[in-house]
Amino acid sequence: MANSHSKIAVLGSGKGSNFAALAEAMTNHLLEVEIALVISDVESAGILELARRRSIRAEYLAPGKFRSKLDEEAEQKLISMVTSANVEWVVLAGYMRILKGELLRQFQNRVVNIHPSLLPAFPGLGAWKQALDYGVKQTGCTVHLVDQGIDTGPIVAQEAVPVLSNDTPATLHERIQQVERRLYPAALQQLVTGRIRVEGRRTFTI
Repeated sequence: MANSHSKIAVLGSGKGSNFAALAEAMTNHLLEVEIALVISDVESAGILELARRRSIRAEYLAPGKFRSKLDEEAEQKLISMVTSANVEWVVLAGYMRILKGELLRQFQNRVVNIHPSLLPAFPGLGAWKQALDYGVKQTGCTVHLVDQGIDTGPIVAQEAVPVLSNDTPATLHERIQQVERRLYPAALQQLVTGRIRVEGRRTFTI
């Protein structure tokens, strides 16, 4: 891959479907990045195996003593790993740890996440189930920049997904994920190529 492409680190905790979508977009020349590093807080996570199959550096980072976030030692190690890999962007792909503190300060407006709802509706875990339980007629997914809150950072892109009368949490989640796999690479491409700028909470396409 050309040296002019932005280097990114991908963080994930699960099977890696969004990571696979990013990698496929790269192969198809729809996403101009180099994935320098994949990190997971789960040693057996599928995302690590997917990365290794593509000869991408894949590392397990023990999260420490907390359930929902990295402890201080793990956070410092994460910062060291991404800075030593010279990455410009940190991309979350199903990463189940809340990121705060120094990492977000060092990578301000350069940590990207995708969330399975139309934020600010239904932040947090199980957003598709929240939407179904609430009875909304549509939900969707949101690509956003990560700040110190929970799913509260500036919104980059959104796409709606209808909620069908016969939906279960599983069927709704699958349809949202299908949209995620298309929306995430497209939005990330705009970010890394400078076509989106951030002013406060608002983002603008140039």
